Amino acid sequence: MVFTITHIIIIITTIISVVAFGNFRIFDQLKFNAFLIRHNRQAWRFITGALVHADILHLAMNMYVLYIFGSVVEVYFQSFYGASFKGSFFYFLLYTGGAVLSSLYSFEKHKDNLWYNAVGASGAVSAIVFAFIAIRPEQHLQLLFLPGISIPAFLLGGLYLLYSWIMAKNKKDNIGHDTHFFGALFGVLYMFILQPELFPQFIKTIIQYIQR
Repeated sequence: MVFTITHIIIIITTIISVVAFGNFRIFDQLKFNAFLIRHNRQAWRFITGALVHADILHLAMNMYVLYIFGSVVEVYFQSFYGASFKGSFFYFLLYTGGAVLSSLYSFEKHKDNLWYNAVGASGAVSAIVFAFIAIRPEQHLQLLFLPGISIPAFLLGGLYLLYSWIMAKNKKDNIGHDTHFFGALFGVLYMFILQPELFPQFIKTIIQYIQR
């Protein structure tokens, strides 16, 4: 079996998360905390926050979504850049960039709040999912909680952004909806900047779908 970047990320994240479940010291050292980043210069938390999770369900959901979408996006990068190292590098940059940039809003908002913490790879995974949407906007996706119903990726993506934005504004739960929102935005913009030809194809595909 050939291990891909996606496999490696899943393995490393799973191992660290499971270890951290039973070791609060490790969990505490890795979690995202804007105050400690700002005042103690612990910038590593932008990355390590994506390596630990709240519980096994949180971990399983993120890694499942990463496996499904990451496998496709990684193959796309490899086919686009050929056998060179570029494909793996730009894919890894997409994931790590999603982890960091999706947290910038939370960092700015909570940099003076010692008690604000966040964990999970959701921002990075959202970047991967929306990179997929940029590549295959017409692909129909099925929802786990609505079996048998499929929605085109571009429409599902739009609804997801709207939902994340509204929930981030209302803030009635402990889910990092703002992280999901900005991670998703980064993923789609990353693809359009890296490969500008994708944007007109994306718009054309949506128009053709609407005109059917």
